[in-house]
Amino acid sequence: MAGDAFLDVIGSRYAPVRMPAPRRAAPGGAWAGRAIEAFAPAVAVLLALALVAVTGLSRRSGVPDFLEPYAYGYFIDRYPLFVFALIYGAARIIAACAAPGSGGSVRRTVFALAGVVILGLAGLYPTIGGLILRGGYATGGMAFLTGQPLWLAYALGAAVPAMMLGGIVGLTIIAANRSLRPRWRRVGWGALSFLCVWFGAAMIGLAHQVGFGPWPARAMTGREAGVAAGLLLIAMAPHSLLVALRRRRAVA
Repeated sequence: MAGDAFLDVIGSRYAPVRMPAPRRAAPGGAWAGRAIEAFAPAVAVLLALALVAVTGLSRRSGVPDFLEPYAYGYFIDRYPLFVFALIYGAARIIAACAAPGSGGSVRRTVFALAGVVILGLAGLYPTIGGLILRGGYATGGMAFLTGQPLWLAYALGAAVPAMMLGGIVGLTIIAANRSLRPRWRRVGWGALSFLCVWFGAAMIGLAHQVGFGPWPARAMTGREAGVAAGLLLIAMAPHSLLVALRRRRAVA
């Protein structure tokens, strides 16, 4: 009896301590974080559009000599909303690298900066449009010249910028703040992301067809800013919602 009592005392004193269960983020906080990551890039685009409209920024404002190649040219006149697509891509990289993930602070910073620089070069070098719009224009133009219907040539032309912009953004996010272990489900999410970006590229290419004015040849009017905001929201909505859904599944 005495021995049993002694063992009970020893066991209770030196029993292994159970570690408390890890705390899970509150549903409200998790949803707020996902919403910021998913929709902050769209907000950044709309704020940039509002800034351009309020300040009356245009060619008439006068630009330094080194900026003239980006203020003038065929592509800025034909696809004026492309500059906001670049802002969306850069903001998407920053938002994803700032969100929770597997990347360390140095890894996130290095790849985020590299991704933004590469995106800028692809979209702005040697002039506005860069390789992104030139590749799409060449693809769509050749498809039309070979006898393809106009709608198909336009779709093919929009697919190339979507692939280039989406590829730069997606690869940057994976390199900066995602697990580097290959996973098959990434292929499915990547395909859905491409379709969303493809849709967005096709939408912003229709700016003049839906009534957007000649900006940047002159200042943007309030009506034109409203048209641009509506078209950009339609273009960005599918991809933003897809990001929110994907992050929800990752957190759950």
